[in-house]
Parts: sequence; C-alpha cells; structure tokens
Amino acid sequence: MIYLSLFWEFFKTGLFSVGGGLATLPFLYKMAAATGWFTAQQVADMLAVSESTPGPLGINMSTFAGYTTAGIAGSLCATLGLVAPSIIIIVIIAAVLRRFQNNKYVLGAFYGIRPASTALIAAAGLSVAAAALLNTEAYTASGRLANLFDWKCIALAAVIAVLSNLKKLSKLHPAIFILASAVVGALFKFAGA
Repeated sequence: MIYLSLFWEFFKTGLFSVGGGLATLPFLYKMAAATGWFTAQQVADMLAVSESTPGPLGINMSTFAGYTTAGIAGSLCATLGLVAPSIIIIVIIAAVLRRFQNNKYVLGAFYGIRPASTALIAAAGLSVAAAALLNTEAYTASGRLANLFDWKCIALAAVIAVLSNLKKLSKLHPAIFILASAVVGALFKFAGA
C-alpha cells in the first residue's frame, strides 16, 4: 500500500509543481508534515544531495524521498509518480497543440502559469534559505533572538557570495563552490562548531 501512496502523492506533486525541481519543495514539505514519511530537515538534506548529483532536481528529490520511505521499490514508485503527469500532459498537448496554438484562451493560460511558477520557485527558495540559515529549535528552546540565526551558515553564505562575485573567481565552475562548502561544513561538524 505504501508504494501506491508514494506513487499517488508524487503524481499530485508532478501534476501541480509547474516550474521545475525547486517548485516541488513546497509539496515535499507539505507531504512531510501530512504523511510523516520524512522530516522537514530530511527535505533540506534531499535538496542538498539532489543538487549535487546529476539529473533533474525534482526527479532526484522524488527518488531520494521514495528511497528514504520505502527503499528501492519506493524510489521507483515516487519517481514514476512524479514523471507520469508530465508524460501524459506532453502526449495530450502534442496531439492537440497545432489545433489550438493560436487560441487566446490557451495563450492566456500559459501567460497565467508564469507568475504561479515564479511564486512556487520563490517560496521554495525562501524555505531553503530559512532551513539553512535559521535555527528555530535553538530559538524555541532558549527564547533568545540571537539563537534564531545559524551564524556559521550565514557567514559561509556571505563568503561564498563575495567569492563568487570576484572577477577571477566568478569564472570557476559552481561545483568548486559546492565542494568547498561541503568541506567547510564537514570541518564544522567534526570540530563540533
């Protein structure tokens, strides 16, 4: 039954997450809260792993989430669920596109989808920033505003932002910055900082 549930939840996500992989994040956070299959922190981890592996972000995250929930079969069900709506829609659109490509309602629908997908991506970006830069558990436990911010992550993000905008360093491949951040994160973790 878990496999059917995974397929269905990711089918709904694939159907409504217009705008790419980051647009799936709000759906994953909601799924985490509703099903308990994974935590919001695990969603942030899924994003980090998915961004550092080859392939489309949304598919990588669905595969990771399915595997976390129900192993290899779960990853297959979640991935198939996520891509099935796109395949179905593409087949339908290809069959009727020539007939309706200049229809004012179709053009209006595509025009309306743009701000919706932009809003979903912006919401996902804010969720990722909050998960990475804020420590709500420490703030809740202490009640001190200074504990709300994860100062190490904020400092690392600021350093990377500055370095990536320097002329000589801006030509470096983004993977170098990701690798350097992973090394610094591991050093922080092992140092207990």
